[in-house]
Amino acid sequence: MKQSFTLIREENLTIRGDVFISDETKEFDKKPVVIICHGFKGFKDWGMFPRMGEYFAAQGFVAITFNFSGNGIGKDLVNFTELEKFGRNTYQQELNDLDFLVQQVKRGTLPLAEHMNPRRIGIMGHSKGGGDTILYASAHPENVQVIVTWNGIAHVDIFGPEVRKQVEEKGVGYVINGRTGQQMPIEKVVLDDIEVNARQYDLLNCVAHLDIPLLIVQGREDFDHLVKGAYSLKKHAKNATLHWIEGAGHTFNMVHPHKEDTPQFLEALDVTTKFFKEHL
Repeated sequence: MKQSFTLIREENLTIRGDVFISDETKEFDKKPVVIICHGFKGFKDWGMFPRMGEYFAAQGFVAITFNFSGNGIGKDLVNFTELEKFGRNTYQQELNDLDFLVQQVKRGTLPLAEHMNPRRIGIMGHSKGGGDTILYASAHPENVQVIVTWNGIAHVDIFGPEVRKQVEEKGVGYVINGRTGQQMPIEKVVLDDIEVNARQYDLLNCVAHLDIPLLIVQGREDFDHLVKGAYSLKKHAKNATLHWIEGAGHTFNMVHPHKEDTPQFLEALDVTTKFFKEHL
């Protein structure tokens, strides 16, 4: 079963999401909650994310997928029609989105809230979303019992020197969306946010002080900087498990639109489910 929701956090900041739960759920069942964060240029309806919601629901969780308010996807849910919002989407805005969503879980305002246990919340994120989970858990450890990163970043500055040069010279830089071919803007406010909050956004320092259990799921065939980053996260982390998936690229070999579940994706789901069941 899936029910959708729309939250207005502030004017022009809309969080759209879906709540997944097993059709076999009984009337008074209270289940642990798993919140799933997409990554840079990602969105909740991309290829693997609806499948993740369905899978975790079948495993006994309430699963929540959502779009960050500045991810660039509009009302049609599949196209980047809000590039101006994408261009101003800071880490701080994403962390505020995530906290707003967590508070709705705690207050019982989301669809199917009667089946959510607000004292048992796990958060997971893919790529940049993995960085968001670490930053959020570091800032709000009282709200989270476990976190998981899938091919997650180890450093928040994901923008290369070319983008920075464009921003310095023209006030805005651009990254190409390989799937759509769109030139996606990055405004100065995004880079300023990283610089101003450099200490708060130090992911390696965050995991070094984080008591919450962390699972790092990393594909061996992912981008080199993320593979190296996984080693760094594990090395610095106070309480982390690193699981390598052989033959897995950045999306665990999943594509959009969804065609079939790959062995690498299913392995990531399986190890994550076991981790959640152990710690939630």
